[in-house]
Amino acid sequence: MTATVSAVRTDVRTFWRVLLAAVAPLPMLAKGIYYLLTPVEGGAGFDETLAAVTAHERLAGLLMWLDVVFVVALVPATFAVAWVARRGAPRLTTAGALISLLGFLAGVALLGGVMTPALATVRHDLDPGTMAAFSDAMEGEPLMGVAGLLFISGVVIGLGLLGAALWRSRSAPAWAGIAIMVGGITHPFVPGSIAQGVGLLIAAAGFAGASYALLRQPDDAFDLPPARVS
Repeated sequence: MTATVSAVRTDVRTFWRVLLAAVAPLPMLAKGIYYLLTPVEGGAGFDETLAAVTAHERLAGLLMWLDVVFVVALVPATFAVAWVARRGAPRLTTAGALISLLGFLAGVALLGGVMTPALATVRHDLDPGTMAAFSDAMEGEPLMGVAGLLFISGVVIGLGLLGAALWRSRSAPAWAGIAIMVGGITHPFVPGSIAQGVGLLIAAAGFAGASYALLRQPDDAFDLPPARVS
C-alpha cells in the first residue's frame, strides 16, 4: 500500500489583496498630479514643449517619474477594479476589462514612453532639429495612431464600463464607480491640463474606493484558498 501525504501550500491571498489595494489608486493619482504641474499643454508642438522643458528641467524630471508610476501601475490597478466588480457584475466587468486592458497594454507597449523627445533633447544635449524630425516621424507613424486610439478607448469606454460595473456590483461604495466613470469619460474632452488633472484625481478616488473594498474583503471572498497537493 502506498502512503499519500497531503501538504497545504502557503496562503498568500492576503499579500495579493493588500498589494492590489495599495497599487489601485497610484496611476491616476500620479497622472492627475502630473497634469496639475505640467508647464505645457498636452497637444503642444515639439518646439513649444522643448522650450517649456528647457525652462523647467527639474520639474520635467519629476514629471517623468510620475509618468513611470502611471505606466507601471496602470494595468494592475485596472485589474484590481475588475477583480472587485467581477462577481457582482460579471458581463459588464468582462467588457470593461477587455477594452481597458487592451488599450492600456497597447499604450504602455507601443507609445513613446516616459522619456519624451523634448526631455531627451534637454537632458542629453541632443540636436533639436533632429529630435523635432524624430518626434514628427513618430507622431505620423500609423502604428502610433492605432495605439493612441486603443489607449483613449481604454480610458473612455473601458473605464466607463468598469466604473459602471463597480457601481452595479455593490462591492464598493457607489461613489467609487461614479468617480471612475466621470474621470475616464470626461478626461479627453475637458479643456486644459488643470481640468484634466482634476478629472484624473476624481478617477483616483474611485480606484481608492476599490482599494477600500479589497481591504475589507475576507480572503475567502477575494479568491479560493490554496489547493492541497498529494
